[in-house]
Amino acid sequence: MKVLCVGYRDWAKEIYKNLKKNKKNIFFLHKKKQGLIKKIKKTSPDIILFYGWSWIIKSSIYKNYNCLMLHPSKLPKYRGGSPIQNQIIRGMKSSAVTIFKINEVIDGGDIYFQKKFSLDGTLENIFKRIVKLGTEGTNNILLKKNIKIRKQNHKKSTYYKRREPSQSEITVSELRNKSKFYLINKLRMLSDPYPNPYIKYNGKKIIIKKILIQ
Repeated sequence: MKVLCVGYRDWAKEIYKNLKKNKKNIFFLHKKKQGLIKKIKKTSPDIILFYGWSWIIKSSIYKNYNCLMLHPSKLPKYRGGSPIQNQIIRGMKSSAVTIFKINEVIDGGDIYFQKKFSLDGTLENIFKRIVKLGTEGTNNILLKKNIKIRKQNHKKSTYYKRREPSQSEITVSELRNKSKFYLINKLRMLSDPYPNPYIKYNGKKIIIKKILIQ
């Protein structure tokens, strides 16, 4: 089986590396949009994995190839961009790794794998859980092991836009009016590689690179 792995985020690359240890005919494309069509035509993959991918995929690709995507939310909830941040800032305690077939509906295709994980701790902790479950789910799919494909209930879907860098500011209003729980969540969800949280003080922008969670 030929598997083409597309994506640029570090957690996605870790999943792909784990797959490479046990599989043959796995091709990598860690670039962004550049060279995608050419790579697909060259490798003629049976499956294309779009993990850690941020762009709309052309219908000519997902209609002609079996394309799967990993989304870190319990779909159909929290479709759209910045799913981890949009869940944490709303006080969610847990999420799920969902692997689904790509179609014309954003994050709306049939679900092949879905498993719960905790949103506690740092983003590094969270990414490790995503890598573990993403590897498990993808292996199950490639080996056709205990896969029960199911459709999403679109009536229960929620959608959130990708967060903008300007939303990383910790405002005076938030410091005065938001709870400690909210502020800690906002700080911990914005560590690298995402736009770091910052405070504006005396005309300067103070960036918060790291926080200690106890």
